[in-house]
Amino acid sequence: MKNPPPIMDSATRRWRAALFLFMLATGVSMASWVARTPAVRDALEVSTGAMGLVLFGLSIGSMAGVLASGGLVRRHGGRLVITVGAVLLVAGLLVIAGGAALEVSGGVFGGLALFGAGMGLAEVAFNIEGAAVERTVGRPVLPVLHGCFSLGTVVGALLGMGLTAVRFPVGWHLAAVALAVAAAGVWTVRAVPAGTGRAEPDADGVKGPEAGGVRGQLAVWRDRRLVLIGLIVLAMAFAEGSANDWLPLLMVDGHGTGATAGSLTFMLFAVAMTTGRFTGGPLLVRYGPAAVVRASAVVAAVGVALVIFSDSALLAGAAVVLWGLGASLGFPVTISAAGEGAGPGDASARVAAVSTAGFAAFLVGPPSLGFLADHVGLRNAMVVVLVLLGGAALITGALRRRPAAPVSEVPASQPDLV
Repeated sequence: MKNPPPIMDSATRRWRAALFLFMLATGVSMASWVARTPAVRDALEVSTGAMGLVLFGLSIGSMAGVLASGGLVRRHGGRLVITVGAVLLVAGLLVIAGGAALEVSGGVFGGLALFGAGMGLAEVAFNIEGAAVERTVGRPVLPVLHGCFSLGTVVGALLGMGLTAVRFPVGWHLAAVALAVAAAGVWTVRAVPAGTGRAEPDADGVKGPEAGGVRGQLAVWRDRRLVLIGLIVLAMAFAEGSANDWLPLLMVDGHGTGATAGSLTFMLFAVAMTTGRFTGGPLLVRYGPAAVVRASAVVAAVGVALVIFSDSALLAGAAVVLWGLGASLGFPVTISAAGEGAGPGDASARVAAVSTAGFAAFLVGPPSLGFLADHVGLRNAMVVVLVLLGGAALITGALRRRPAAPVSEVPASQPDLV
């Protein structure tokens, strides 16, 4: 008979709740931007390809934040990195709001770079924090953590759809969201314990390879299984990110819908993502991560194929539900798999490495799909997503569970669980 999971004390509950709250806030902020991309594109008076260049600011910022985050967490702990990420998120939203209001493409590009940097820093740190909570409490946390992000995208999409319908100014919309994110960030930083993910010296005073800068970050990729996990998360994150970046415009330009209908379609995708993440736990327990992610990739591929090849806007809109359900568990499940069977410090390094692979999708996704769409159309450009999902389905055996490390992840400043 299995031992029951440990009972969480109040500090641990606040730790977990803080992660959930800020992931919800980041989801709202991301969806608020995505839902208003048609309005921003029209205000800037740029082509689809030029909009891809504007979106490249988000890609650059995201990858800069992601590449820096793992090393910063290992040196200073997750709380400091989350603090910096929150500040950049708020600043980015305010700059985007100003750029959209003044109709300055460079301003929107710069704001997206700041926003992406904050998102990259915070997301990797949150994955490390979430994996630590998961190992501490002995129950799944990462799927629900990412589910909170998806729930936030539902709220943000609903808000964006409503404000688009009444032609509310984009600048004021994003400025209000920035204030809400700032409030959530202040509460979160106060509740997260210091020191999670920080590399500690061994008995000889020497820190492990996970603290060894770029060389240490690259060293974890010597594990063939981790390489395969990284490829899976890249494909699944690309499937999610392509919808986040392009779905409203895909429906407007590819299927001839209005801007409000485009926002509604993105909301359906967000609802499907949220549903999959909040309800996927029992499936993971029963069938295991490899089978679940394999089925998820196939379901997402069916949805993407219908969006690409169907001439019915109604059918394409309905297929977005399959796209969202299929993409929902890919990122959190692969993050969990990356940290399995490793000690605390090594687990943080592996989680950071796989998170970086996932965010690489945000670097190559928006601009490459935008440039390709200028030649073949946005619908046909989505064939890239279809191919990546098919490839991911073939290598999900790498996600088979390993025995968990018997080492507690509770930071030194964290009270013991009852």
